[in-house]
Amino acid sequence: MITPASPPFPRRVPGPITLSPSVPDWRRRWLPALVSAAFAAAPVWAADGVFELGTVVVTGSPVPPSASGEAVVSAAQMASGNRDTVADAVAMLPGVSLSKNSRNEDMVYVRGFDARQVPVFVDGIPLYVPYDGYVDFGRFTTFDLAEIRVARSDASLLYGPNTLGGAINLVTRKPVKPLEGDIRIGIGSGDLSKVAVNLGSNQESWYLQLGASYLDANSFPLPHGFKDRKAVPTDTGDKRENAYRTDTRASFKLGFTPNATDEYAIGYVTQDGEKGNPVYTGDSNSGIRYWRWPYWDKDSLYFISNTRLGDNILKTRLYEDRYKNGLYAYSDSTYSTELVNRNFPSYYDDRVRGASVELTSYLLRDHELRVAAHYKEDKHQDSNPLSPTKNYRDVTTSLAIEDTVTLAPAWRLRLGASHDRRDAKEVYQWPTGSTSATNGLIELSHILDDSGSELYALASHKTRFPTIKDRYSARMGAALPNPDLKPETANHGEIGVKGTPWDGGRGQLAVFYSHIQDLMQSVIVPAPTGTCGKNSKTCPQMQNVGRARTAGVELSIEQQLPANWSVGGAYTYLARRNLSDPATLPTDTPRHRLFAHVSWAPANEWVFNATAEAEQGRKVAYAGANGSTFRSLAGYATFGLNGEWTPRKDMSLQLGMNNIGDKWYELADGYPMPGRTWYANATYRF
Repeated sequence: MITPASPPFPRRVPGPITLSPSVPDWRRRWLPALVSAAFAAAPVWAADGVFELGTVVVTGSPVPPSASGEAVVSAAQMASGNRDTVADAVAMLPGVSLSKNSRNEDMVYVRGFDARQVPVFVDGIPLYVPYDGYVDFGRFTTFDLAEIRVARSDASLLYGPNTLGGAINLVTRKPVKPLEGDIRIGIGSGDLSKVAVNLGSNQESWYLQLGASYLDANSFPLPHGFKDRKAVPTDTGDKRENAYRTDTRASFKLGFTPNATDEYAIGYVTQDGEKGNPVYTGDSNSGIRYWRWPYWDKDSLYFISNTRLGDNILKTRLYEDRYKNGLYAYSDSTYSTELVNRNFPSYYDDRVRGASVELTSYLLRDHELRVAAHYKEDKHQDSNPLSPTKNYRDVTTSLAIEDTVTLAPAWRLRLGASHDRRDAKEVYQWPTGSTSATNGLIELSHILDDSGSELYALASHKTRFPTIKDRYSARMGAALPNPDLKPETANHGEIGVKGTPWDGGRGQLAVFYSHIQDLMQSVIVPAPTGTCGKNSKTCPQMQNVGRARTAGVELSIEQQLPANWSVGGAYTYLARRNLSDPATLPTDTPRHRLFAHVSWAPANEWVFNATAEAEQGRKVAYAGANGSTFRSLAGYATFGLNGEWTPRKDMSLQLGMNNIGDKWYELADGYPMPGRTWYANATYRF
């Protein structure tokens, strides 16, 4: 039984996730396991090189993490799979699917919940844009990350508000050697080029981590058989038009470790982005947009500390984020005449300031008791040369408590509760307002055998506050704002088992169910004549009228085989239903999704990886000529292959190809995904 009065510090757990290039046969023995680990989606303890202060789930405590755990993608898995963006990286996990939208944004769904309901964090600090709660996952590169953690309905309440469907935490690096780093360069289809440099130094009492990256592409190849189906085609060549992108990022982190238990770190991250907005190529009645984003920039400054106070640990986070983006609209596909009106050009300037304090106590026998308080101020400014500047300011507060109790040697119980509040302090033209929400969580787990296999069951009640856009956007004069929107709520249930069912194998099975209430949906309401169009006496307005149900199964398994082979896969079945209006279908997620892999290391210097991705049953919004509003996209399967040669332990060369069959497939109607693409990378580590 675990009965410490105070936790042991520090704690490191060795294993295959700890990168050890100095071991001569490291690649032959462990790289297949590293690649396949993503598919088991099992909880992972802290590894060397991970900035543990940036995690929310305690990985160094005497009480193990929750049984359901956070699925983890490591830096080794991202590099091995050439996963340069966060969207591409998390797509390897069960329960996760991707989508594209008309703004050329990469969207991530976790068990059917979007980024507003599954917020993104960097080292435990909220990342999402204040105005609409969304994140373009394609703008965030992975070159300076140590790991990505994805929590689902079991997400800790200590993350703070809005984790209705889970949470995604991007955890940065922390150096472990006096001098370490890597340099990566790469090229690929669509005139893609990339350069990334990471440099770190750990001097025992202090450490420094630096990172810089550049990712640029002019376009991407269109797949075989693609046809632009609209009346006046714009994509008639073999490359996607207006699909360029440039993303640069630089990061700095300075930490102090005066003793074995305390740590203080200050960090700064700046990123500048620019992208085109490919034009719709389908046959619906959707309006055609000729858009470009001349800048999509973000700056972050933060301080994180961890201090031991007797039998307690005090953790603090202070941060300020600045988001700026611009959107230009043009009259046609030549992009020579810019539109200037009440809506364009559009400039957003958002700022976030926040703080959190978390106290962990081991005073009670067999208890890990954690209490957290959060404060966050969101500011949004919407400006346009022909319209008044619109200012908005929200203040969100939260108080949370979680207790993990060891009931017996093989039994563990986790209990949590939180109360959140959001106050609109400044609003353009419309009334301010406030709302509050309460969350709860209970999880019971049982260790089945000496290998650590576990059976668990959990139930949780989670909420999401309406964003500034949800409450106050007039949709360019086509909607009526609603300052009185309430939070969305979801009741979750899940049972599962994970562990080692046989020698060399590891797997996880989860069955989940969610009932969502007070979903925000557009409803037609009476309005003063002309509010939403000439002579119109009605307007669409967002209201809490929706109810929905989500249920599914996740199955993942990996198997080590003789002769340095490994295989694995992750399958997700997801059934979503709109209970309040069955005719309005849930969109943008597949009913069936499979990600599978095979890895082979024939010699110390060589590793070959093959992947397959397949999905079926995705419905999307569609404005059909016959009045239809939804369309089922065709299922697809794509295959990838790469090989990596390591002539010496500090150098590797990688060559690979994605969508080998040049399959034409889409994740949103009228927005084709890349056809056959190739890439080549070189990495030097020291």
